[in-house]
Amino acid sequence: MLQRFTAYLLIVSLITVNFSRFFIYAGFELNRNYIATKLCENRNKPWLHCDGKCYFAKKIKQAEEKQASDERQSQKSLFQEVYVATSTVIKFHSSLLQVIVTPYDCTLPVKPDGTIFQPPQLG
Repeated sequence: MLQRFTAYLLIVSLITVNFSRFFIYAGFELNRNYIATKLCENRNKPWLHCDGKCYFAKKIKQAEEKQASDERQSQKSLFQEVYVATSTVIKFHSSLLQVIVTPYDCTLPVKPDGTIFQPPQLG
């Protein structure tokens, strides 16, 4: 029973996050008269015909800023998790690391070959 309730709660929270604009719009449409008469910044200027759209735009902007800050916070926490997970020290046993000596002749030839490669002539 508890697992089912937790699953429903998680589904509802995911839907709420993804459809937050829809819920804001639905709330605006359902309460349009109240918002236009009580909450609108331009309620004293009826010639602007705002009808609460300024309030709606402000709420949408707040939702977008909250979503952006949540995304930045989640990216920050993911970075911290990756950094902590990869900062472990790896120790190698000395028997696994062996130095292989390879002969290397660092002397240059005295006189290089005088021919320079040229592409074939067409014609």
